[in-house]
Order: sequence, then structure tokens, then C-alpha cells
Amino acid sequence: MDPELEAFVPLFPRLPVTDPVAGRKTYAELAAAKPAPDTSDLEIEDRTVPADPDVPVRIYRPRGARGAVIWLHGGGYVMGDVDTEHPWATRLAKDSGAVVISVGYRLAPEHPFPAALDDAYAVLTWAAEHAAELGIDPERIAVGGHSAGAGITAAVTLRARDEQGPRICFQLLNEAELDDRQETWSARHFSDTPWSNRDVVTASWRHYLGSAPATPYAAPARAADLSGLPPAYIATAEFDPNRDEDITYALRLLQAGVSVELHQWPGTFHGSQAILSAEISQRQIADLGAVLRRALSE
Repeated sequence: MDPELEAFVPLFPRLPVTDPVAGRKTYAELAAAKPAPDTSDLEIEDRTVPADPDVPVRIYRPRGARGAVIWLHGGGYVMGDVDTEHPWATRLAKDSGAVVISVGYRLAPEHPFPAALDDAYAVLTWAAEHAAELGIDPERIAVGGHSAGAGITAAVTLRARDEQGPRICFQLLNEAELDDRQETWSARHFSDTPWSNRDVVTASWRHYLGSAPATPYAAPARAADLSGLPPAYIATAEFDPNRDEDITYALRLLQAGVSVELHQWPGTFHGSQAILSAEISQRQIADLGAVLRRALSE
């Protein structure tokens, strides 16, 4: 493990994902403890996207931005909202120069699959239909997310392809949760890794799926056909149960003719980017912004 990250492992909290209410409280407290980001060079607006039910979003608009990313937070499908994602979304908007539309999708287990996917897809459709009002180019809309949000991202791209929905120019999957089967080497062996481990992932999928069987829209690794999807950037952490399913997904995208940039970050663990003082975290975060900037440039 990266020595700068390893020094923080004893201080890293365990999220009680088995208890969603307690998990949300801990997650919100961690987010609130972060220093408030500098938002002076951004226009920030809270809006509600009409849907059934309506979906809260927070829009971050850098000066002169034309590209946009529909951004889906992490949290194991059970935690997180636009407030907990505020520091991350702010940084992403600044580094990418793109409009970031942060989505407050519904959470499991109260709202199991397909609620989160429906919310994300509704925001994508709304953004494409209201591109002129939002000041963005409808040909430069990406979808991205972290962890569970990255899993929803992959599902959104599959659904948009299958339903001939809005054009997505790029997908960004950061440490994505893609496969409920947990059959890969990393999923089976990483039982005591920081922040996320096999038990945490198992609980996350149980909450998200409820009593329903997994489909490709719930667990995109199950999709048989990955052709015709937008170009992808996939980032993985070395000590992450999700690592191998993400690498496999990247290879399958490549084999299906989809352009992919795959970045495996050595010495990292799931969510270790939160340790902002570590040099590797700074490189990871900067890379995400630079990737989006390139993907959404004219």
C-alpha cells in the first residue's frame, strides 16, 4: 500500500452499510468535516428535475463551460446526496471546466433498483432536452460517477443505447460497483481492506437489489453485449474488491469495439482519494478532471 495512504488506515472509519440509517449519518458527518471548498469562480444552482418522483440536482457551472457531465455520487447505493458530494463536485467542475450536474438519486433499501437508475436517466434526458437553457452543447454530455454511482453510470449508458435515448459522448467509471456475483479474485479475497471489503459490497448489493433478480441494468457486468457504448475512462484501486470486475469490464468494452482508457492506481484502496494530502490522491483527482476536460473539449 502507498505509505502516505497506509498511515491513515487506522483513522479511516468503517461505514455501517448493514445499517443504512447509521451509515448515512456517518457519511454525512465525514462530508461535513471537510473544509468548505472555494466556489467563488463557479455558478451553483439547486434545481429539481421533473420526473416521477422529481429528482434534486445541484448544478456547478464554470465560466464559459459548454460540455457537461451528469455526476452520480458513491455510497454503496444506500448513502450520499448532493450535499455530501458538494466538495467532490466542486473540484470536478473546476478541474474539468465542465458543467457538473450532481444527482440526488433515491437510495436503497427504501428505494431499491431501478429507482436510482430511473432518477439518473431522467436527469440525463432532461439535460439533453434543456441543453439550450442550461447553456451546454447537447453533443457534449458525459455521464460519470464513483463506486455505486459509477455502476449506475454504466447502466445509464446501456439504457440510453437500448432505448435510443440521449447521446452520451463519454462515460467515466471510477472504482465502479458493477457485478453482484462477487466471483472475481479481488471480490473473493479482499475481506479486510479499508473502507470497502467483501462484506460491505455484499450488503450494498443486498440493499440495492432487494428481492429482485439482478439484470444488466442493475449489475452492468451481466450485460452480454457492450457494443455501441460511449468511450470510457475506467479507474481502479489496487486494494478494492471491485478492482477485477472493473478491469474485466474494460477489456470486454475494448473487445466490443469501444475505446477505453484504463488506469489501475497502485497502492490505493477504495475511496482513498479522500486522503487529499497523499500525492497519489492528488494525481488521481487531477486525472479525472483532465480526462473529462479532454473528452468534452471541442
